[in-house]
Amino acid sequence: MRTTFVTEESVYGIILVSGMIVVSGGHGDTAWRVFWTVLVTVVVFWAAHVYAGTVARHGLDDEHMEGLGVAFRSAFRRSLGLLASSAIPLFILLLGATRAIPDIYAIWAALWAGVAVLAVLGWIAFARRGSPWPIRLAGAAGTAAFGVAMILLKSFVH
Repeated sequence: MRTTFVTEESVYGIILVSGMIVVSGGHGDTAWRVFWTVLVTVVVFWAAHVYAGTVARHGLDDEHMEGLGVAFRSAFRRSLGLLASSAIPLFILLLGATRAIPDIYAIWAALWAGVAVLAVLGWIAFARRGSPWPIRLAGAAGTAAFGVAMILLKSFVH
């Protein structure tokens, strides 16, 4: 499971989600509209990623032929992190969309949740390599910094 969800696709996915929240939420859109914008964008990027991975893996690989089905399954599995990483921010946006929390809080909470997800991904990535806790902490902080950069961008846009 860690190798499926702690991938560059997961990191890229949460940064994509945060960027979409910044762009969509920066124009005063409701949490409902931001939710749908982010969801559709993530699904389109995910589908494109699966397609690109399938095309790239199909054919000759290390002197053996990789069939289309094998290439698709590999690309599909590898790309799941892009979808999974968007689940928590999307859930928070859905809370705003259903009026469980005010729109503005939902949008900001989704951004901060992205920072937390990035930190966890960074921590796990370094833990998987057997790094000591100070390096894990630095890895978590470095990865989370991309989310903080999105929050700073949101502050400037807003």
